[in-house]
Amino acid sequence: MIIFGSPRRYLQGRDAIARLGEEVAKLGKTAVLVADAHVLDLVGAKAQASCKAAGIVLTPITFGGEITHAEVERMAGLCGANPPEVVIAAGGGKTIDAGKFLSGKIKAKLATMPTVASNDSPTSHIIVVYDENHKLTGVEKLAGNPDLVLVDTAVIAKAPAALLSAGIGDAIVKRFEVEQCVGVRGNNVFGGRSPLTALALAHACYDTVRVDAVAALAAVGRGEPDEALERMIEASVLMSGLAFESGGLSVCHAMTRGLSAVPGPASALHGHQVAYGLLVQLALEGRAADFIADIRGFFAQVGLPLSLADLGFTGGAAEIATIAELTAQAAHMKHFERPVSALDLVAAIESVEAAALVKKDAA
Repeated sequence: MIIFGSPRRYLQGRDAIARLGEEVAKLGKTAVLVADAHVLDLVGAKAQASCKAAGIVLTPITFGGEITHAEVERMAGLCGANPPEVVIAAGGGKTIDAGKFLSGKIKAKLATMPTVASNDSPTSHIIVVYDENHKLTGVEKLAGNPDLVLVDTAVIAKAPAALLSAGIGDAIVKRFEVEQCVGVRGNNVFGGRSPLTALALAHACYDTVRVDAVAALAAVGRGEPDEALERMIEASVLMSGLAFESGGLSVCHAMTRGLSAVPGPASALHGHQVAYGLLVQLALEGRAADFIADIRGFFAQVGLPLSLADLGFTGGAAEIATIAELTAQAAHMKHFERPVSALDLVAAIESVEAAALVKKDAA
């Protein structure tokens, strides 16, 4: 049986935050705004004004910075005995996942409002949980996708370019992961088969990224949204999210299990981790040299990692073995055309690293 999931409503555009109140009013009359201190300074006043105009009582909750069970319990306690009807999660991936977790715990509707386009968390029902040492510990799931996703592109245009680069990385991998999952007739994140719709979205996402990523980064450099940035944001937030949840994941995202366990890569942005994972997946697939060279050339253009060193890695063979062992154990690894061992992964990583050295020597 195929299963396709998605948010109930998606809005994107310049100054979209002005629509927040009227959109949230369709979900409830009381809400909390979960955001870190920086994002509260950035969008808190506009969100409050929009909600007040729509008759919504909005209370801010400052997110502590890491999505742990303890942090979510703390925020739930702040909601009191009469929890709000709506949780609005604003910020990057971890804050949005924290808001998701909170909404599930207090049984509230969920609105996500990304202030960066660094990943596709805003559209999904997946929650990635960490410990206090920033190590990935597991994944939780909401009963459904967000009720509302509201994306203000004027805000995202002013975010650091490195964050959009991460979003480009998170988006470009979906074509290759969904292809593998569909190829082995694996289950998607909803536990069903992948519909052709998800594969089409994954390809559209890839094509959009390749056409618009460089110009979108230039728009972020100017701090002003344009059509290229609008398309890139749609790809990195909406297309990418729909593709991965309904299409399935493979080696690229399995790599986060290993990379998050070693110093350096553990602190890298999620989109940069999975982008490196794509280079490993392409090596495992045995892709042609010219195809890999094209991908690596694109990575260089948009600030994506070409080596473990680009992720902050300073270790050696022992740490690479750790990455490979943990990655081989990840559930997504079963969505690949053949069984992959830790030794296979070490060999693939070594080939990626060798290609980076050749490029460096040539330069």
